[in-house]
This record gives sequence, C-alpha cells and structure tokens, in this order.
Amino acid sequence: MQLASTRSVGDVLAHLLSILQAKAVKVFTVIDHSGEAAKAGLEMRETKLVIFGNPKAGTQLMIAAPDSALDLPLKILIAQDASGTTRVSYNAPSYLGQRYGLTPELTANVAVIAQIAAAIAG
Repeated sequence: MQLASTRSVGDVLAHLLSILQAKAVKVFTVIDHSGEAAKAGLEMRETKLVIFGNPKAGTQLMIAAPDSALDLPLKILIAQDASGTTRVSYNAPSYLGQRYGLTPELTANVAVIAQIAAAIAG
C-alpha cells in the first residue's frame, strides 16, 4: 500500500515515532537509506525505513507461518518521490495474510499498520 502526505519525510518520521512510543510499540531500528547513500557518495531522495512491532503479536504469526519472519517485524517506508511528494508505503495486512496463509484472527495481529500509516500520512 502507498499513501501520499503533504508533510516532509522528517515530519512524517517524527509523527510515526511519536505514535509508536505512545502505543508502547517497539522500534527495532530506523534505516536512513538516503543518509547511507550520501555516505557512499551517491544522491538519493530522502528515504527512511522504520522497523517496528509488538513481539507478542508478531511471534504468533511466525509460529503459525515461520516464513512470515521475512516480513516481520512490520515496516513502514517513508520516502520522497520524484515530484517531491512524501510517500508512506507498507505491506497491507491482507497481503501478509494471503502470502503466508494466515487465518483472519492472526492477520488481525498486524492490522494496526494500516491505521498507523493513515494517521502519519494524513
């Protein structure tokens, strides 16, 4: 899924991190792709990847479908596109459910990502 935001990458990132902190969701890391590109002497539009999750929720998915660890913890990509628009991208819960044959109950464990993405893009 991909949503557009009128705010900057930095503002969207800050908003995401504040929401995750308020919800007591663990942030595993923030990868600064554009920052690392700059260190390598390359230019890249601003791009940040936030990896986060709730081990109690995600572990249940990985027990049921071990390969789901490829997509867990959850990730949100915040990036500026060629037109200067900030994009918020994530794997939809329905996609993850279909990809790993998860029950609707287990898929619900990761449904919060859609709400968080909508909140930070808005």
